[in-house]
Amino acid sequence: MSAGTKLGVYEILEPIGKGGMGEVYRARDTKLGRDVAIKVLPEEFAREDARLARFDREAKVLASLNHPNIASIHGFEDSGDVKALVLELIDGLTLAQRIERGRIPVSEAIALARQITEALEAGHEAGVVHRDLKPANIKIREDGTVKVLDYGLAKALEGDSPGVADSELSQSPTLTRQGTELGVILGTVAYRAPSKRRASLHASSSGHRNAVLGR
Repeated sequence: MSAGTKLGVYEILEPIGKGGMGEVYRARDTKLGRDVAIKVLPEEFAREDARLARFDREAKVLASLNHPNIASIHGFEDSGDVKALVLELIDGLTLAQRIERGRIPVSEAIALARQITEALEAGHEAGVVHRDLKPANIKIREDGTVKVLDYGLAKALEGDSPGVADSELSQSPTLTRQGTELGVILGTVAYRAPSKRRASLHASSSGHRNAVLGR
């Protein structure tokens, strides 16, 4: 989407990110006079039931959470073939970018960790597990406030229906759950527990070898 494109009351200003499940833009809410983040589901994905279900799930999960350290959702836009989440715009660095700048002082690291854990705790109390927590999904505002982003892989502790297949998460390869439902993503490989990462990589490589050998 180019600058100036209109999506309801929102005017696209510039692209600010791109991942496996969508493109994110800075946009202007012309009705309320504020900037927001617009996460657009690519047109080719909008025709796939699994991706639509995951996109819809992310909107509902965010709408169910209300915490100062979790980026909030303002709404869901469905304009013709374009489907988009209207999200709180968070200016600042991701934790990944902050780490690249150099060592984080202990006092700052503790403050960041406390906010991240409080956000996760709030989600758990609401019955939601993030499942893809990593530095790229954590934003830090200039005042030090942490915002946890991207609940696209979030899972309700009870009553959630698995079955959304997607191997295009950003930053790192993803794996499927072996032995249960094939194609159900659990998160980004590099940020899983070491024991689960080793087991998943072994299962993934074994599956690849078997496929090559025709087993």
